[in-house]
Formats: sequence, C-alpha cells, structure tokens
Amino acid sequence: MNGSSSGRGRRIVLWRHGQTAWNLERRFQGSMDIELTETGVGQAHRAARLLASLKPDAIVASDLRRAAATAAELAAITGLDITHDAGLRETYAGAWQGLTHEEIVERYGEQYAAWKRGEPVRRGGGELETEVADRAAPVVLEHAAKLPDGGTLVVVSHGGTIRTTIGRLLGLEARHWEGLGGLSNCCWSVLGEGARGWRLLEHNAGTLPEPVLGDDT
Repeated sequence: MNGSSSGRGRRIVLWRHGQTAWNLERRFQGSMDIELTETGVGQAHRAARLLASLKPDAIVASDLRRAAATAAELAAITGLDITHDAGLRETYAGAWQGLTHEEIVERYGEQYAAWKRGEPVRRGGGELETEVADRAAPVVLEHAAKLPDGGTLVVVSHGGTIRTTIGRLLGLEARHWEGLGGLSNCCWSVLGEGARGWRLLEHNAGTLPEPVLGDDT
C-alpha cells in the first residue's frame, strides 16, 4: 500500500505521544485512555515547537487523551484544526492491558516469545498487528491524499500503531515490522514520497530532519 503517482514530495510525520505514568511503570497501555504526565506535556510542548517549523498542512490524531493532548500542543502553535480518529488508537491487547512488562512475561511467556519472533499473535486476546495496520494505515493515506504537492501531514498516535503503519506503507512483510524498533515518548518518524512510493527518511527522531547528502536521492 504505497503512495499514488500524484502529489510528489509529500511528507508524513508520525509522532508518538508524550510520557504517561504507565510508560514510567512499563505498563502495557493498549487502548486504555491514560493521560500525559506533567513531563509528558512538557515533552509535547518542546517537540511541537520543532515540528511547527516544518509548516505542517494538517494534523490527525488518535482520540485517546495522551495523543489528543500531544496534538493540541502543535495545534496551539500552528493554528491548525485537529481531526481525531479512533482508527489511530494503540493496539487493543486484551488481558495484557494494565500489566507490567514483567507480569506479561511471567503470565504469558510463550505468547510474548512468539510475538517477538514475528509470529501473528493476539496479545492478551486482542488485535493482530496486521489488523491494527488495516485500520490505521488507511486513515493516514486518506489524509495524506488531501495534501498539496510538497505538503506535510502530522499523525499523532502510539508506538505500536506507528510501527505497524510504517511497515504497511513501506510494503514490508508483517514479520519484519518489529525490526523497525520502537519510538521514544514524543519522538517521531518521517516518511517521504518518492517515485516508487513512501520511503522512511527519519526514525525515532527528536530533532528536525536533515537533508541526506550523497545518497541515491
């Protein structure tokens, strides 16, 4: 699922929400609606000042409070409206939600190991990663399609959802998505539109993108 042949030069910035108390406790949040900490609000404010300099054309965000509050910091600076979409929520992970990393490994060790091996696993009886991509990637592409040539879309979402969306837009097989690695709180990844579709330009960045010199661009 790649970009269309029109609208060359569009960018998608996929921005993870700021810190929550459950992040600090290493609890699996999933689709639970957890708020930002004071530190998380500060992270979002700092990152928003940087992202605003990219002059985004549109903002779309998960409707969960941690993502919505992060997006609000960018909207306050840019004056853009935010479109909230439940399709950008984090992976629903059933019985895993609310458990710490250690509790998950202790109680669901085989399931956790299978997931880490890249096998399709309904963690805690929840969604498959491919199902998350099925609902999130079309939302991102729908809004990207509305961008002008050279336009920038900021997508404010969650670590797992962002990784699956990047994997889907790059055309990677699902078993390779874990290889993309995670995103730190309030860091982002940047996809740019090339002749053959979307390319990963930046991953887990906390600074503004630099031009790539001497590459095959």
